[in-house]
Amino acid sequence: MRAIIEKAFSDSLAVKRQLLESAEMLSLVEVVAQRIVDSLRAGGRVYFCGNGGSAADAQHLAAELTGRYYRDRSPLPAEALHVNTSFLTAVANDYSYEETFARLLRGWGRPGDILWAMSTSGNSPNILRALDAAKELGMVTVGLTGASGGKMLGRCDYLFRVPSSDTPRIQEAHMLIGHTVCQLIEETLFPAS
Repeated sequence: MRAIIEKAFSDSLAVKRQLLESAEMLSLVEVVAQRIVDSLRAGGRVYFCGNGGSAADAQHLAAELTGRYYRDRSPLPAEALHVNTSFLTAVANDYSYEETFARLLRGWGRPGDILWAMSTSGNSPNILRALDAAKELGMVTVGLTGASGGKMLGRCDYLFRVPSSDTPRIQEAHMLIGHTVCQLIEETLFPAS
């Protein structure tokens, strides 16, 4: 058991070390945070989507913005697109599961809003359709995926490609990136007095 634990910890640290040592990745975090700040200042909203563990991460990050990260402050308009189970199951049944996030964006999304899409493979059909719908609506698209980028390549204004093909390590890195962006947003919009 100890060897499994040590390998998991070591592999996670190695991926995060690569992120830290990538000037491109650090710059991308900063640029995306500023783009979201600009959208929020202009009255925009942030929509998150993912499947499975990425859905949980999407919901977690939306809560960081609507609730709080470090500071007591006003809530920010953010939502995970999968949290309405009645909508999700109706659209999956009446249309297809691939259409769930795209359909909700077509109802809510506005030009300048942000779509934050998470898929470790970069190939999830419902994520790809959401990205396409967001583009049609004039939204800004942020993608988080693994090393290959999958089919999300070319579909995102900003794409975080975590240097790994191991799903748990990719998801851990997605949360580090997401948490850091949330911190930057909070500190920019609600500076310490």
